[in-house]
Amino acid sequence: MSIEISNESGHEVNETALLAVARNTLDEMGVNPMAELSLLLVDIGYMAELNHRWMEKTGPTDVLAFPMDELDADRGPGADEDGPEPTLLGDVVLCPEVAERQAKVAGHATGDELMLLTVHGILHLLGYDHAEPEEEREMFGLQNRLISAYRRSIGILAVADIPLKPTISDH
Repeated sequence: MSIEISNESGHEVNETALLAVARNTLDEMGVNPMAELSLLLVDIGYMAELNHRWMEKTGPTDVLAFPMDELDADRGPGADEDGPEPTLLGDVVLCPEVAERQAKVAGHATGDELMLLTVHGILHLLGYDHAEPEEEREMFGLQNRLISAYRRSIGILAVADIPLKPTISDH
């Protein structure tokens, strides 16, 4: 599994933690180990530009996901019909400044919010959405289970600081 991270936000971020939660999420979701993912952290101005250009919304958002390859539901996320060639899942773009604001509102650490947003973005790359109430329940439930699984894997049992329904902005 290849995960690249690029922090162009100007904010100090625990890249190791984001890589770990991304890897754990992809493993838990059964994504092909040859898959490739990119995490990009950007400043608030660039995130506002991306949100306007691609989502036709004004202002910055917390996370955007740009899938690259179509997923084959019969063979699992990240599967490639040619065999061992890597599959490009896509890019997850995060805005630490928006995450920091949301973390304050939710009452948890910015690092926890960024981990939550990383999982959220990956789920979008894997085809999950939250446009409808049923989709939202499924996606946010899965997101919470994945965060809990990651936290257990690093020896943190309590997840009280991660809200059941996070403060994901309407992206």
